[in-house]
Amino acid sequence: MSRKPERNDRKSGKKPAFGDRSAGRPGGSGADPKVNPGAGPDRGGWNPNPKPKTFSDSAPRPSRAHGRAGADADNFVWGRHPVLAALANPARKGMGRLLATADRAAELERDKATHGHKIEVIEAQALDRMLPPGAVHQGLVFKVQPLEGVALDDIAEPASGVIVMLDQLTDPQNVGAIFRSALAFGARGIVVQDRHSPALAGALAKASAGATERLPCARVTNLSRALEKLADLGWRAVGLDGAAELTLDQALDERPTVLVMGSEGDGVRRLVAEHCDVMARIPMPGGFDSLNVSNAAAVALYEASRHQR
Repeated sequence: MSRKPERNDRKSGKKPAFGDRSAGRPGGSGADPKVNPGAGPDRGGWNPNPKPKTFSDSAPRPSRAHGRAGADADNFVWGRHPVLAALANPARKGMGRLLATADRAAELERDKATHGHKIEVIEAQALDRMLPPGAVHQGLVFKVQPLEGVALDDIAEPASGVIVMLDQLTDPQNVGAIFRSALAFGARGIVVQDRHSPALAGALAKASAGATERLPCARVTNLSRALEKLADLGWRAVGLDGAAELTLDQALDERPTVLVMGSEGDGVRRLVAEHCDVMARIPMPGGFDSLNVSNAAAVALYEASRHQR
């Protein structure tokens, strides 16, 4: 299936409307209920940039040791693969500042990988000071706004293949790794909740190895309503729950599938689980009963893609 790399930056004029379903969809139960009070229409585009915080004289100020890095880390993409993917994204043309050490700048020029961006040569130590502590930039940094998303309809129509929905996953490393696996196994896109997901930049972009630039992401207000919308469009939702009776292999089939992944602490929330068609577990005969959520997502994506074939 073809995929345009610029889709993450394309705003859609579509305004998804959700049905007035009053009953939840059949399925198992998830973790303790944490119902999201926010309800509203899904947006066609989104900007995960947090508003700058203001500090009163009595409020504690950020540590100088963190410098400016913590204030605008979401405005940076760093590391070789993430930066090259961002430069190659047509929607990024003419945007941002490309910063590179002398040797990396020579590589970019040699490989004609700048895609029209002007390189600012800078010392590695200066790059260190711009970024959060411990950021592995490999001599390449791209200062640019985080990606905007697409409308839910853009990745849901026509109904075919696999979509990944993340229920309040907030760890950038896990979310980035899931983006990477989703792209590798041919998923249509990622669905996240508006208020509980990190920006597609910084540590997340680094962990995704550039997948955030190539895989569409829809940000919605309410996951349960999004599942209702997807069901109306012909999608079948399979939630992951370690206590479910069915195994993942038993629950999956060739129909268009939404894989719903919950946070490592709480799992899939009760109301979201009730909107899944079925809950399933990954069998673990080795005697260890849990996986990191990004590893579980990779296993689930492999199984789902196998059933789609």
